[in-house]
Amino acid sequence: MRLTVNRTPYDVDVEPEMPLLWVLRDELGLTGTKYGCGIAQCGACTVHMDGMAVRSCQIPAEAADGAEIVTIEGLGTPEALHAVQQAWIEHQVAQCGYCQSGQIMQAASLLDMNPDPSDEEIDRVMSGNLCRCGTYPRIRAAVKTAGAKMRGA
Repeated sequence: MRLTVNRTPYDVDVEPEMPLLWVLRDELGLTGTKYGCGIAQCGACTVHMDGMAVRSCQIPAEAADGAEIVTIEGLGTPEALHAVQQAWIEHQVAQCGYCQSGQIMQAASLLDMNPDPSDEEIDRVMSGNLCRCGTYPRIRAAVKTAGAKMRGA
């Protein structure tokens, strides 16, 4: 199969039903995407596939064949952070940090679709990404800040 991950093409030889999460982590060494629940309920494994936020634990490798995948490693760089990554730092969102790559990828997807979401929309879209530390008010504030940066406000 051929995957393009973070703008780099890869040929992978895996079982067609292997979850994309394990292709990314075990085959490509991109460990920023986390395993949380394995049933697409927590959001720790969120990546972008063809521009949409998806739960990589439930996407079979064969469904990702030919797709454009972006992981947390490809969202920004240390020299040029994505607006969401910068806002996460500014608002000190992370506590334990385990869920943060999935949270950031979900937030970036939301802001790509709507750079000025209401609190209700943020809560609705982000509610599928669980944070055991309960940093939801900081997550909402960071999403608002990142949206303003993306709009140039």
